[in-house]
Amino acid sequence: MPYVITEPCIGVKDKSCMTVCPVDCIYEVDGEDQLFINPDECIDCGLCEAECPVNAIFVDTDVPANFKQFIELNALKGRAASA
Repeated sequence: MPYVITEPCIGVKDKSCMTVCPVDCIYEVDGEDQLFINPDECIDCGLCEAECPVNAIFVDTDVPANFKQFIELNALKGRAASA
């Protein structure tokens, strides 16, 4: 169950989640106003979720209904950024 960064990150991009990630699976993408997690690299440690100051990070199965589109968005942007 990878983690997903959702709407509250938009415009914030605090990056403290990137600092604590032990596998560097969180990416900043040029031209985007939020950070993204590559689900193939995420080890489900949960450190990013606890560090996020705006509560934008959720386990993919716990993403609120109004943020479900961010599951696919993280997969697309996170995978592209790490390629």
